[in-house]
Amino acid sequence: KVAVDGINLQIKKGELFALLGTNGAGKTTTIKMLSGLILPTSGDIEIENMDMKKDIFKIKEILNVSPQETAIAPNLTVKENLEFMAGVYQISNKEKKIDELIKQFKLEEILNKRPKILFLDEPTLGLDVIARKELWKVINELKGKITIILTTHYMEEAESLSDRIGIMANGKLVDVGTSEDLIKKTKTNNFEDAFVSIATGGEL
Repeated sequence: KVAVDGINLQIKKGELFALLGTNGAGKTTTIKMLSGLILPTSGDIEIENMDMKKDIFKIKEILNVSPQETAIAPNLTVKENLEFMAGVYQISNKEKKIDELIKQFKLEEILNKRPKILFLDEPTLGLDVIARKELWKVINELKGKITIILTTHYMEEAESLSDRIGIMANGKLVDVGTSEDLIKKTKTNNFEDAFVSIATGGEL
């Protein structure tokens, strides 16, 4: 649960919530506040019934952040992280290779350790189309098992992966809904046009 510039937003457990906006809209800053990397100057953030300002260290124990600079998510379960990176680098026979690594490094006892909430800040930035699609598969496999908050500039990515989408403009959360909701609300023909309409105040 988070209040972003007066809008109260509750993200459900197991939901994949995409946060969109043009450059400078405030997406990365919001992710940093939600993940405890920086504290908000106003407003409230509550995660798993804990207050971000009072319980920041407890909250950090259940979070993982994959920043723009890398597609690595080191605090997924060990196995999911291996699958994640195998997908990114398009490793053939990935299940066999993963099993070999598990045995080689004796990882059996820690395979299922992971956080409850994962922040992905433009995780497919710089990936080619094939690597991006492979990463989408991994993210889709995590849906429902872990709460994911994703930022992206790719409209297709947000529409394909997310349960709900929030659109930011000038540091404010201006609208929230499914891609279908936002298309219907703006009376546009596709999600890209809906995003542009909302992000620019209705000016297509």
